Amino acid sequence: MFYCDTCGDLELSTAVSTLASVIASALDDDELALAAAVFTQLGDTLDTLSVRRAICSKKCCPQNE
Repeated sequence: MFYCDTCGDLELSTAVSTLASVIASALDDDELALAAAVFTQLGDTLDTLSVRRAICSKKCCPQNE
């Protein structure tokens, strides 16, 4: 889905910051706090799944060295 050469670090961080500002402008303080907590949990869970996938891939399909 995402490719390393699609955009640079600056473009990606700018896009994420812009999206956060747009979302925040549409929410009240309580909704914003809840959205932040939900997206933090989502990010943490995706990171956990990514690490698990990498570990399982190495154990199940080790590369020949």
